Amino acid sequence: MTFNPLEQRGIPLDRQLRNWRELNVEPIDPDHCDPYTRCRIITMNGIEVEAIMFSHQLARHTVDPEIKRQLARTRYIEAQQQKVVNWLLPGVSSVLETTIAYEQVAVDLTAWIARMEPDPYLKQAYQFGVLEDFDHLYRYANLYEMIEHRKAESIVDGLTEVMPGRPTKYHHRNPVDNVRDPYDRTRTDPLSKLHALTVLSAEQQTMNFYMNTGPTYMEPIARQLYQEIGLIEEEHVTHYESLVDPGETWWEQLVNHEYNECYLYHSFMEQESDPRVKAIWELHLNMELEHLHIACDLMRRHDGRDPAEILAPQLPNVLTFEPNKAYLRELLDTQMDLTTLGAGYVRDAHERFEQMQEQIHGGEQPPSEQVITQHDAMFGREYRLETEGEHPDPAMRENS
Repeated sequence: MTFNPLEQRGIPLDRQLRNWRELNVEPIDPDHCDPYTRCRIITMNGIEVEAIMFSHQLARHTVDPEIKRQLARTRYIEAQQQKVVNWLLPGVSSVLETTIAYEQVAVDLTAWIARMEPDPYLKQAYQFGVLEDFDHLYRYANLYEMIEHRKAESIVDGLTEVMPGRPTKYHHRNPVDNVRDPYDRTRTDPLSKLHALTVLSAEQQTMNFYMNTGPTYMEPIARQLYQEIGLIEEEHVTHYESLVDPGETWWEQLVNHEYNECYLYHSFMEQESDPRVKAIWELHLNMELEHLHIACDLMRRHDGRDPAEILAPQLPNVLTFEPNKAYLRELLDTQMDLTTLGAGYVRDAHERFEQMQEQIHGGEQPPSEQVITQHDAMFGREYRLETEGEHPDPAMRENS
C-alpha cells in the first residue's frame, strides 16, 4: 500500500493533548508478549527522545519567540508520546532484561537496515556496527545468567542468536577513527536519510540508558561491563551521527525527523501483533502527520523551499523486525576482523588502534572478557544461543 504522509491530514494539534487517564497505559506482559513488540517499543522510545532533544536544540538556536512557541507546542505532545511508548515497558522487568532487549533491537534493527540500505558506504557502516552490538548482546547475556540465574532465550525467544561477535575489547578505537564521511544531502536516496536517523536515534538511546543505569548495580562486574559498553555506545553515536550531512538546514532536519516518525509509526502499525499496542501506533501516526505538516510549513517559511524536494514521494516499504540470522552469520564469517582507519575500514591493526588498545586496557583483560571468564568459572561454560549451528568463525567456537 502506497502512503504519502504529505497528502494525509492527521489530528489537529489542539486536539492531541491527553489527560492522565489516557497517558496511564497498561504495560506489556514480558512473559507472553512478542519479543518484537518490545523491540518496536524500545525503538520508538529512542525515536521520540531524539525528536524531543532535537526540538530543544533548535529552540536554543533561534531568536524568534514565535518559532520557540510553535516548537514548544509540538514538543509537549512529543513528550506525551514518549511517556506512553516507554511506559509500555513493564516495571517487573529488570534493568538487565531491558538491556538485553535493547541489544536485540540494535542487532535486528541495524541488520535489517544494512540489508535494505541502497548506498554501499552507508551499508558498510551498518554492517560494521551490527557485529559490535551482536557481541554486546552475548556479553550481557552471560552477565544475566550470572546475576539473575536466567537465560537470555527467555527474552530474545530464539529470534536472535546469542554468540560472540567482533570481540568487545577491540571496539575501543582512537576517537578520530569513529568519524565517517557523511552522505550528500542533495544526491542521497531519501531512504538513506531515514535509515541514518533511525539507527542514530536507537544508538543514542542505548548510550543514554547505559550511562544512567550502569552505576545502579552493586555487583562490580556489572558496573564495569556497563561502563565499558557505555563508552562503546558513545563511539557508535559518533559513528552514526557523522553519516548525516551537516549541510542540512535546521528546517530540513526538522522535516526529516517528523517524516521518519510517520514512517516508523506506519511501519509498526502495519506489523504489530498486539492489538492494544497497534492502536497506540495508529494514534501516534495520526498525531505525527500533523507534526509533519507543521514542520513543512516552517520549512517553507524559513527555508523558502518545498519539503517535497527532499522527501520521498511516498513512504518506503515498512521497516520490519524479523530474524536476520543468515545475514548476521555471513557478516560474522567475513567481517569479524575489521577495524576503522580514518573514514574507512581496514583488516590490520594500525598504530593509532594499537596505542588506544594499550592505553585503555593497560595490559589487563577488560570487563567484557572478565564476564565470560567469571561465567565459565561459575557454570563451567559460557552462555550461547546458537540455533543455526556452530559459530561461522572457527576461532570463535566454544572450546576452540
